[in-house]
Amino acid sequence: MEVTIQLEPTGRQLELFGPADRHLRLLRQSLGVRITARQSKLTITGTEKSVNTAAEVIDKMQKQLIKHRSLTTTDISAFISRKDSPPSAETSEAISVYSPKKVVEPSTAGQLKYIEVMLANDITFCIGPAGTGKTYLAVAIAVSMLKKKQIRRIVLARPAVEAGEKLGFLPGDIQAKVNPYLRPLFDALEDMIDFAQMKKFMELDIIEIIPLAFMRGRTLNEAAIICDEAQNTSGLQMLMVLTRLGHGSKMIITGDITQIDLDTVRESGMVEAIKILKRIKGIGVIELTQRDIVRHRLVQNVVRAYKKKQRPQKQRT
Repeated sequence: MEVTIQLEPTGRQLELFGPADRHLRLLRQSLGVRITARQSKLTITGTEKSVNTAAEVIDKMQKQLIKHRSLTTTDISAFISRKDSPPSAETSEAISVYSPKKVVEPSTAGQLKYIEVMLANDITFCIGPAGTGKTYLAVAIAVSMLKKKQIRRIVLARPAVEAGEKLGFLPGDIQAKVNPYLRPLFDALEDMIDFAQMKKFMELDIIEIIPLAFMRGRTLNEAAIICDEAQNTSGLQMLMVLTRLGHGSKMIITGDITQIDLDTVRESGMVEAIKILKRIKGIGVIELTQRDIVRHRLVQNVVRAYKKKQRPQKQRT
């Protein structure tokens, strides 16, 4: 089996590889793999199990460098033996959530910047392809704020159906209609709060997961408000969402502007809002890229392949 890994663009490859490639030699000897370094890529060859283990260890090595600015052979040996790295104290980049065994941490330099932008601004726009952690990290920040009593509630909203939210055409009651569209938000929450606690929070309206249209007419004070899939909002919908922000609240708006499902006549409300608001103090804009994809390593290759296909089409138009 052979796998190619695109390294983080941190400019710290010498530290990652170690003096005279010492770190790579340790991986080769410990895991029985062949590792070839070419510019910003590593190619790993060996059995499926050993290649997957090596890829996981290299991912942890990169995270270690991003967070702690140092990497030693002791750290790498700990990663290989599937133990946590020795310095286990919670860092300023770690996000504490309700699950006692869970601390959410950035996996890439882009994700680290995203967390910093969310913490520094009352409104944050985050754009990027699928798998970059846009929604997951936003939910983690919201849950952390709730745990620290910095807010009193979390409101998670999504356009319920691609562009128009035409719920009447779907079978079942309102809950059955919207649940499939809100499922990604439930999935993120379930990873950070145990089911009984989450159910209690939802019964008390401490956590709300709602279609975007249900935000109309409300003012949300002391809340973390997340608008997901915001590339599918119209200009009026985005204005409606932005004006829900109340005192002591934080708003995070996420979306993938390469997957806009609106008709071609209308501009995405998210794209329009970023153009209009990006220079206002207190509003942050961050763009994640395919380098920040943290799902299966093939997702990066899929995104890259589609980008290459779209480029010639744009040139022809």
